[in-house]
Amino acid sequence: MDHFSPKASDDPLHGATPPAGTPARNGAVDGPSHARTVAIVGAGPGDPDLLTLRALRLMQRADVVIHDRLIGPDILDFARPGAERVFVGKAKGRHTVPQDGINALMAARARAGQRVVRLKGGDPFIFGRGGEEVEYLIRRGIAVDVVPGVTAAAGCAAAAGIPLTHRDHASAVTFVTGHGREGALDVDFSGLASARRTLVIYMGVSTAATMARRLIEDGMDPAMPAAVVENGTRADQKVVTGTVAELETMVAANAITGPAVIIIGAVVRQAEVPALTGLAAAAA
Repeated sequence: MDHFSPKASDDPLHGATPPAGTPARNGAVDGPSHARTVAIVGAGPGDPDLLTLRALRLMQRADVVIHDRLIGPDILDFARPGAERVFVGKAKGRHTVPQDGINALMAARARAGQRVVRLKGGDPFIFGRGGEEVEYLIRRGIAVDVVPGVTAAAGCAAAAGIPLTHRDHASAVTFVTGHGREGALDVDFSGLASARRTLVIYMGVSTAATMARRLIEDGMDPAMPAAVVENGTRADQKVVTGTVAELETMVAANAITGPAVIIIGAVVRQAEVPALTGLAAAAA
C-alpha cells in the first residue's frame, strides 16, 4: 500500500503557514500565539493515508507530540523534524502513564509555551478519552483544538468492504465499547439485538464471548453475521467472518489479540474477504 511521503518537500502544505493570529478551530490560534493551546488530534485507524490535512499540518508544527500505543512510526514520521515524541500508550491492564499523568503533562507543556499535539488513534471523541482531556484542560484555562479523525468503525468497515448502513439491511448503526471504565463490561443491551441494526464493538476482543451471549439472550438470531477486523486498514489487516454464535471461537481460533473491532449485522454478508471467510480462516 502506498502512503504519503513524510518528506517536507513532498507535502503540499509545506510552507503554507497561515499568518500569525489566524483563527483556528475551537477558538485556538495558529502561529506564535498558539501557546497555552493543546491540539487533540485523531490519527485515524492506522493507515497514514487516512490522516486529515489538518492533522498533518498541526503535526508538522508541533514542538511535542504526545502519542498513544496505536500510533505507528509511519504516522509519527509526519511530525516536524526535531519535535519531541512522548509515548503514553495504554494496553489492557498496562498503562505506561496513568491518565492523570497524561493530563498534567499536556497542561505543563502548553503552559511552557510549546505547541502540543495530543495524537490519538481513530477519533478522539469516540472511546478515546478525548472528552475527559478536554474537560481537564479547559478547567485550567488552556484552550483546546479538537481535530476529528477517521474512527475505527468507519475505517475498518470500509477496508473490509462492509457498509455500516444499507437500505436493504441496516437503517441504524450503534457503537459500543467492550471495555468499561474499570475494565468490566458496562453496556446496556436493551435494543441492541435489532435485526436491522449494525452493531460495532470497540475493544471487545476479551469480552467477545460475553457480548455474544448477552445479545443472543436479548433476542438476536444466533446466525446473525459477524466479523472481526484486526489491525484494520493496515498492511497486516486480518478479517474473519462467521456468526454471532461463533464469535468466541472466531477470536480464539484465529489468534485475534487486537486492536480489533467486531461488526455484527446483516451487512457483514457484504464483506469482501472470500479467502478468509468463516472459522476456516484459522488455517489461512
